[in-house]
Amino acid sequence: MVRTIYIFILCYFLLGGLGFYFINRKKGKAVAQKSWTKFFTYFVIINVLFFSIVIDPRVFRIVSAIILAVGALELVMLYAKRSLIATPIFIGSIIVFTVLAFGFWKFSGADKEILLYTFIILSIFDAFSQISGQLWGKRKIAPQISPNKTVGGTVGGALFALLSTFFLKQLLSYEIWETIFLTSGIIVFAFAGDLAASFYKRKFNTKDYSQLIPGHGGFLDRFDSLIAGGAWVALYLTF
Repeated sequence: MVRTIYIFILCYFLLGGLGFYFINRKKGKAVAQKSWTKFFTYFVIINVLFFSIVIDPRVFRIVSAIILAVGALELVMLYAKRSLIATPIFIGSIIVFTVLAFGFWKFSGADKEILLYTFIILSIFDAFSQISGQLWGKRKIAPQISPNKTVGGTVGGALFALLSTFFLKQLLSYEIWETIFLTSGIIVFAFAGDLAASFYKRKFNTKDYSQLIPGHGGFLDRFDSLIAGGAWVALYLTF
């Protein structure tokens, strides 16, 4: 089962690589190189998270703790540099982050199957939102907050994620309508978490939270949707 899922992920990466080829073939060398750096770094991140879940979910819990600790530090460091700009925004963001972090931490202790399912759905939604957006995205959703988010990109990513439920539903012992509801919530929370993280950055007039991850920026730039999506799954499992 694990081997089948990993092959499934690799197939998606090959499809994503094809999309990146068409996106970058007419771009300048520097832009294309940055895009491919982001793509291959993401491949490494996906493998680290995947095998941390598969080998032992306790390893994923350690990884989750690191993500939350570094993410909280990035929030504070960004505020410390520009504290005169938006103290109320910082306080509100810390409250929201704390709530989501609590949910994500609870999620990180869930069964291996639900961890794997959530992680794969989030990865598919995130990756194909970017690829679909660059290929077909025209209408921007919130240009002042997240200039790269488009209707086409979000819809494309959501469709890929929802279609993937039919291949991955055997991971869960849910009815198909429950799986679709769970997946829809993951998508909504992931999108909202990404948008909230972008809103915070814009209020502090910066593009990235840090430069810790090549091609991506900081931990919150990369894992904002994972934290929010995981928090939704924790809420779903609770109620």
